[in-house]
Amino acid sequence: MAVSVLIVEDDRNIAELLQMYLEKEGYAVTVAADGGQGLQKFRSIKPDLVLLDVMMPVMDGWSVCKAIRTEAQTPIIMLTAKGETDDKVSGLKAGADDYVTKPFEMKEVLARIEAVLRRTSGVTAEKKARRLEFDKLIIDMDSFELVVDGKKIDTPPKEMELLYYLASSPNRVYTRNQLLDEVWGFDYFGDSRTVDVHVKRLREKLEIPNVAWSLKTVWGVGYKFEVL
Repeated sequence: MAVSVLIVEDDRNIAELLQMYLEKEGYAVTVAADGGQGLQKFRSIKPDLVLLDVMMPVMDGWSVCKAIRTEAQTPIIMLTAKGETDDKVSGLKAGADDYVTKPFEMKEVLARIEAVLRRTSGVTAEKKARRLEFDKLIIDMDSFELVVDGKKIDTPPKEMELLYYLASSPNRVYTRNQLLDEVWGFDYFGDSRTVDVHVKRLREKLEIPNVAWSLKTVWGVGYKFEVL
């Protein structure tokens, strides 16, 4: 079965170009011309991936992204004419998986789609249960639940993904740039502070005494999920 992609883009020329190239690569493509229509089509077809423009009528891309994130963890790649750091921050907060700045090369778009689908394990391989259990800690990516000392903790998607990524390879040290590449999936202008902020928030949620694991800083290098 072909991988389904929803393109939400109000520029007809860009939408047609994306559709042509993606269909040539074997993707099943649906196009929506504004944010409201995009959200409706997302709910009706449940695509494997969404290419989402930022500046659109009815609903902007950030609003559509946030709405999708309340319902599903479908991979989202934002398309925007802007390249400022503020827009990338907005993408992170809204839950985007990747980011492409216009004008873009189609080869880049195709490569990013393939990378995001690999990272999210979405459609190219049989899905495995994504649940990790440690002493008084459960990280369940299928239900997107974090359970700490028997209590469910409300946790944003990127914090969950970061914790899951670190805990999937206990005691392995990752640099901030590695975590940006693997969890966020796009170059963040070399600014690694977003990783530090997410780790700080996770530590506040994971404060349990006398457990055999911890989210550790490796000074001068990065972070690891240490298991004793």
